[in-house]
Amino acid sequence: MPTVPPERVRPADRAPHQHRQVAESFGADAERYDRARPHYPGALVDRIVAASPGPDVLDVGIGTGIAARQFQAAGCRVLGVDVDARMADLARQRGLEAEVSAFEAWDPAGRAFDAVIAAQAWHWVDPVAGAAKAARVLRPGGRLAAFWNVMQPPPGLADAFAAVYRRVTPDLPFTPWTRPALDVYAGIFTQAEDGIREAGAFGEPGQWRFGWEQPCTRDEWLDQLPTHGGHSQLPPAQQQEILAGAGAAIDAVGGSFTMHYTTVAVTAARTGRS
Repeated sequence: MPTVPPERVRPADRAPHQHRQVAESFGADAERYDRARPHYPGALVDRIVAASPGPDVLDVGIGTGIAARQFQAAGCRVLGVDVDARMADLARQRGLEAEVSAFEAWDPAGRAFDAVIAAQAWHWVDPVAGAAKAARVLRPGGRLAAFWNVMQPPPGLADAFAAVYRRVTPDLPFTPWTRPALDVYAGIFTQAEDGIREAGAFGEPGQWRFGWEQPCTRDEWLDQLPTHGGHSQLPPAQQQEILAGAGAAIDAVGGSFTMHYTTVAVTAARTGRS
C-alpha cells in the first residue's frame, strides 16, 4: 500500500497480474527500491524454513533480493526469478543468483526446490498457473509461501494521506488509505488461496500473520513512496504533488510516525507428485 492502480481486487477490474506494465515498472529505480523497501519479520523466515523439507528456495519475483538475502542468511540456497531484468541485475550485484522470466513461462530445467516463496510479488503472477508451476518444481512436502507486508499508518495520518490522493488523483478507481489496509489486501489473499486450491497439488492453504512496527521519518517515507506499484505510471507533476502533500502531512504530526505492519503469508504444502 498504496498501489496505483489497483492493489484492491474487484470483480469488475482486471486482476493485478494482468497489469503487466505495473509489474514491470519497479526496476525503473531499483537502487531506491532496495534501499527504501522494508524487510520481512525474522519469525516469518524462520517459520517457512522450519516448515520446508530442505534448504533450496526459489524466490518468485525476487526483485532486488530483499527477502532472498534474509533466507540466504538463514542458511538457504536461493535462486530467484524476476520479470524485470533491472531488478534481477541488482539482485546479482547483491550476491544472489537470479534469472529473468515471467514465472508462468520460466523453465526450471529439471531443478527442484524445498520452498517457493514470493515476497510482495504473488499478485503479479497468475494465481492458478503460478501455483501449478510451483507444484511442478517443489519436492514432496515442499512449501509454497506468498507473503506481503501490509502497512497501516496511524489513523489521522492515513486520513491525511487519503486526502492528498483524492485531491491529486481524483480519477483513480479507488483512493488509497480510505479503508484499513488489511481489508484492501483481503481480495489478494483470497485470490492466492483460491489459485492454490484450483492447482490441486497442495494441502489446504492457510494464513500466517506477524505484527510489527517500524519508526518512519518524513524523508524515509518520501523515499519509499515512489517505489509503490503504479506511482511511476503517474505524470511527473502528480508524483511530485503526492510527495509534497505526504511530506506536509508528516510535518504536521512532528516529522515522523510509527508504521504498523502485518506481514501475511498465504501458504500450503505440496501433497505429492502427480
